[in-house]
Amino acid sequence: MRRNILAGRKSNSGFSLNSLTDDECYEIHLATLEVLGKTGMFVEDEQALEVLGDNGADIDREKKIAKFAPYMVEEAIASAPSKVYLAGRNPKNDFVMENSRVGFTNFGEGVQIIDPETGELRKTNKQDVANTAKVVDALDEIDVYLRAVGAHEVPQDVAPLHNAEAFFPNTSKHCFIGPINGFNVKKLVEMAKVVAGGAKNLKERPLLSFNTCPVSPLKLVRDCCEIIMEGAKNNMVVNVLSMAMAGGSTPVNMAGTLVSHNAEVLSGIVLGQLTRKGTPMVYGSSTTALDLRFGTASVGSAECGMINAVVARLGNYYGLPTWAAGG
Repeated sequence: MRRNILAGRKSNSGFSLNSLTDDECYEIHLATLEVLGKTGMFVEDEQALEVLGDNGADIDREKKIAKFAPYMVEEAIASAPSKVYLAGRNPKNDFVMENSRVGFTNFGEGVQIIDPETGELRKTNKQDVANTAKVVDALDEIDVYLRAVGAHEVPQDVAPLHNAEAFFPNTSKHCFIGPINGFNVKKLVEMAKVVAGGAKNLKERPLLSFNTCPVSPLKLVRDCCEIIMEGAKNNMVVNVLSMAMAGGSTPVNMAGTLVSHNAEVLSGIVLGQLTRKGTPMVYGSSTTALDLRFGTASVGSAECGMINAVVARLGNYYGLPTWAAGG
């Protein structure tokens, strides 16, 4: 069992970066409730609209807009577990994800690789997925495995199934994957049951978690809704991860970006909790700033680090397990 050090507490136990006060977090929270209640979220999936409408949201069916009553958001934050258990195939790699406890994962979603044999820059394939899983498995500093690259030689609508087939035998750590849609979530759960040795074992030792991203600004598209709801039905961890870009899909200033980011993530958590109250969820972020020179996301920039330090503070404020991109 991996229980990493605690950081960010108001004590002398370690270094911390206190980016927002409690009052400032509360101001962002109140602004988020206003956005969710008055502007609302575009929700593409009909079943998700039905779930939200049956539980207090104001639904505009024609525009597919859901406006969230404040109590819906507050209740979802309260019912989402403050601690999630991420089991590995080897129990020594089990990881507890909870408030203030810091862990690390590799970066994911790579589409190209420098071939280790030829030095050629090429698209990644299924063998690369297996190889990256082996590398992460050997690195003690990495706590969980995020599918690092993807298999591009297979049909892309079912690529997550091929990726899982490649990484499951090659890492003994807990695995995160973006499943694309609800159909693949169902199939991945079935695969995980086989790896775990049955449904009961998987329930006791969850080996797999799912990532899904709202589309910024303020959209829960169909695939995102499917993943959240299907994950919740199976009591599997879903990481709702906004990828907002300050100056692009959200306001250029920090406060405006945080409110938009917060609304996107919390709306996904509300949908998950309404699907199955108490389902484990993660408050996620790969939010960064738009690089105005190239029109790309400035991943790895100082701005990315600053934004995600504040995001981590917000997740801590809510008492939710938090996943934030590094600088």
